[in-house]
Amino acid sequence: EVQLVESGGGLVQPGGSLRLSCAASGFTFDDYYIGWFRQAPGKEREGVSCISKSEGRTYYADSVKGRFTISSDNAKNTLYLQMNSLKPEDTAVYYCVAGEDYTDFCGFYAMDYWGKGTLVTVSS
Repeated sequence: EVQLVESGGGLVQPGGSLRLSCAASGFTFDDYYIGWFRQAPGKEREGVSCISKSEGRTYYADSVKGRFTISSDNAKNTLYLQMNSLKPEDTAVYYCVAGEDYTDFCGFYAMDYWGKGTLVTVSS
């Protein structure tokens, strides 16, 4: 059974940093690419970042480029998202995802598995 369990969310002030983690089980990172989506209140889910070490591919949404960094520890089957210079508009529930459709890399409909999410609130 595939499981994705996020952690690390919380309340942070604008300009601050957080690191999200996702513990994956039931599959290996060689079989799927992995990443993060988010859903802000009243908005649709959007792809934030995805990574595939086996394919050498990385994706970042324009809104987070230069501020967020995705990384993975394949030996531990753990995914991370380092978020710096956080803005109030980064407030959202962040979901860990896994997919294998490289024709739609990090696309919403390409994701096969979703975690339950962790809430990130950026507010003073």
